[in-house]
Amino acid sequence: MSTAEPFGLYVHWPFCKAKCPYCDFNSHVRHERVDEMSFARALVTELEWQRRRTSGRTVSSIFFGGGTPSLMPPAAVAHVLDGIAALWPVSSDAEITLEANPTSVEAENFRGYRSAGVNRVSVGVQSLNAADLAALGRQHTPDEALAAFRLAARIFPRVSFDLIYARPGQTRETWTSELEIALKEQQGHMSLYQLTIEPETRYADLFAAGKLDIPGDDLAADLYDITQELTAKYRLPCYEISNHAAFGQESRHNLLYWRYGEYAGAGPGAHSRLQDGANRLALVAEKHPEAWRDMVREKGHGMVSEDIILPAEQAREFVLMGLRVAEGIDMRRYEQLSGTTFDPRKTTSLVELGMIAVDGTRIIATQSGRRVLNAVIAELVA
Repeated sequence: MSTAEPFGLYVHWPFCKAKCPYCDFNSHVRHERVDEMSFARALVTELEWQRRRTSGRTVSSIFFGGGTPSLMPPAAVAHVLDGIAALWPVSSDAEITLEANPTSVEAENFRGYRSAGVNRVSVGVQSLNAADLAALGRQHTPDEALAAFRLAARIFPRVSFDLIYARPGQTRETWTSELEIALKEQQGHMSLYQLTIEPETRYADLFAAGKLDIPGDDLAADLYDITQELTAKYRLPCYEISNHAAFGQESRHNLLYWRYGEYAGAGPGAHSRLQDGANRLALVAEKHPEAWRDMVREKGHGMVSEDIILPAEQAREFVLMGLRVAEGIDMRRYEQLSGTTFDPRKTTSLVELGMIAVDGTRIIATQSGRRVLNAVIAELVA
């Protein structure tokens, strides 16, 4: 891999105050005190192990995800960022993002995160409706969320306003009103996620029991269309299925994923995609936080699996990720990875159906195609 290409680091903080009923991320609640600095030290140790496998890279983005990274003390964030700076060259304009929950206690840490080097915060507002926040298991009110977002906007150069829609009981009118409020607050980036029922979550159990009434396909499609119309009105176009940004405000770290770039992960359950000649290595760390920390202490890392991804499978992943983005995919890269070309009969058919557009060497999913993207991808790479 060229050292000039983007290279990202993902840092996973697994702890939450409570488990949200819709969440299938690797998050854990601890009722006893967590030794945060022992986990911060273990993160740096695992990053040292990753550094030996990624010589010559320059870090272009760092992302603290979770869990709830805003439960990290600023000293722990600083320890990790100082460790990264000692291990790799870091671009002078590197994007350093931290996901934050907008509770008042966590908001007080914002200035400490900024001093540590964080320059972008993604604020998980999720809803501006008090009853919906309670149903989503969130521990803040709409007023607290807005206050935390405004504080973040004063402290950090870049801030994302994050919401979930297609929630139980939501209507076209209530989503329109809520999104209008959020759009007047946003600072150039919004992540607007449609609620999905994920396996092995509390919402999955309720849905299976017929106790969760979520919008049907037609209403969900209307809510999606409302989202596109309103964000366009505020000059916040969709650059990825669930993400909207003013020009230049796109999340560079997430674009690295969607463009099928290379990244190393550290922390419980973290994933990595590292180039190994023509192949890629897919690494996954132990999910249980304390077990992961013990493994790191013993072995220097907590990886529990390492799989080789051959070029043909890389081509499928490239399409799966890249068609999420408004810029689409370059067919030449697909051909280089797969050793074959897209079937022209299938591309022509999808163009005629209005699912994709072909612009020179690029295939781009249309708005209609993004609604049924999995089916479009299946057709292209079957």
